[in-house]
Amino acid sequence: MKLLSTFAAACLLQAAAVASTKPNVIFIYADDLGYGDIGCNGAKGVATPNVDKLASEGINFTDGHAASSTCTPSRYSIMTGQYAFRQKGTGILPGDAEMIIKPGSTTLPSIFKQAGYTTGAVGKWHLGLGSGKVDWNGEIKPSPNDIGFDESFIMAATGDRVPTVYIRNHRVENLDPVDPIEVDYKKPFPGLPDGKKDRATLKMDWSAGHNMAVINGIGRIGYMKGGTKALWKDDQMSQDFTREALGFIEKHKDQPFFLYFATHNIHVPRVPNAMFLDKSTMGLRGASIAEFDWQVGQVMQTLDKLGLAENTMVILSSDNGPVIDDGYKDEAKEKLGDHKPAGPYNGGKYSLFEGGTRVPFIVRWKGKVKPGTSSAIVNQMDFAASFAALTGVKLAADAVPDSLNVMPALLGESKTGREWLVEDSLPGNRLAYREGDWKLLLAGGRFPLQLFNLKDDLAEKKDLTAEHPEVVERLTKRLEEIRKSERTRPQS
Repeated sequence: MKLLSTFAAACLLQAAAVASTKPNVIFIYADDLGYGDIGCNGAKGVATPNVDKLASEGINFTDGHAASSTCTPSRYSIMTGQYAFRQKGTGILPGDAEMIIKPGSTTLPSIFKQAGYTTGAVGKWHLGLGSGKVDWNGEIKPSPNDIGFDESFIMAATGDRVPTVYIRNHRVENLDPVDPIEVDYKKPFPGLPDGKKDRATLKMDWSAGHNMAVINGIGRIGYMKGGTKALWKDDQMSQDFTREALGFIEKHKDQPFFLYFATHNIHVPRVPNAMFLDKSTMGLRGASIAEFDWQVGQVMQTLDKLGLAENTMVILSSDNGPVIDDGYKDEAKEKLGDHKPAGPYNGGKYSLFEGGTRVPFIVRWKGKVKPGTSSAIVNQMDFAASFAALTGVKLAADAVPDSLNVMPALLGESKTGREWLVEDSLPGNRLAYREGDWKLLLAGGRFPLQLFNLKDDLAEKKDLTAEHPEVVERLTKRLEEIRKSERTRPQS
């Protein structure tokens, strides 16, 4: 009897040791949510009590970054641990693009799988699907399931791009075979509504683009025919994705899991559920922020209910900075008031200024991460190397070439993360480089070469290129070295 109890105690200690090094990991990834769009970072006009609670129980990073100021490049870098500028075709993808991540390569989810985790992807994908022209009516491969995810429930691209359907694992959800889907990004299908000629009938008017196929009364990018029973309902999307995310958590509660929960909020078209329309003074954009906060709350409540909160690391961030008018007339600009979506920073989505990549970045691991704030520089691209280190996965020399291990900073054990940072902007494939307080923005298109000192000029208003040519020369040389190199992750 004594031997049995001793054995049981040893098993419990071993289980506790495994749990301490291999927590469940949930990454809640917002879309177009700015640094200043959450209450703990100064939001006005909308309350985010669940996000604020998460921040109060974890670390709120004031210098946390997406890898790019636009969606596809940021998501590519998270998954691969590689700068998007190193691979062609990593700009903002159309909804019918083929997969831009090669099956068999080392990815963030494949690292978790090597560590014994079950992995799931829910929500926005926007990294391409299939190989060549996608057949939406058959098996869609490769999908997230072919680059490291065990399960997936996603949209192909974004809410404003066709096809406007969900894909579970390798097939379109609820597709009726007698009503096949056709997608074309060049030519319309005769006889179907068109965002230009039928503009007067739209439920939400467009300000730029979004004038091709009309689905659910909203103009989209690209043309689509068929798949009527499979079409999503825009005002139910957040509930659909949240249901799937919670279902994954409940299904795998007894084993280590990694969940990539990429919400569509607060990307356009902003069509929040009716229960959020009175939660903000900022109209549909504010209501979408409130809806995102509800999604965060649902995840937190589920972890509490299942007793998983203390063994789950929750990370919350955004794929890039904020955008107000992104192609629809949804009164986001008119109802902004004194709310500052990027907080104290200049720029936003598509920009090389800090507001383009400096985004909400919160890490909570109850009992392991001491609550507070951190000014450490952390980048979403570093998740791959960081979680490999945490879970004991040895990386191949050519894997995740630009991902650095910043886990000590993510856990609050170190006050520094990265010592330098490359920021990427899609327009013109421009890059910026930060080192210490200095930040250099390369010239491109209508944008000149610029140098700022963030210690004295957080809003990047005073160009110092003329005053400090030696700094310009040094930073330009270092950025060029990074650009020409194949990797920046040190060989272990």
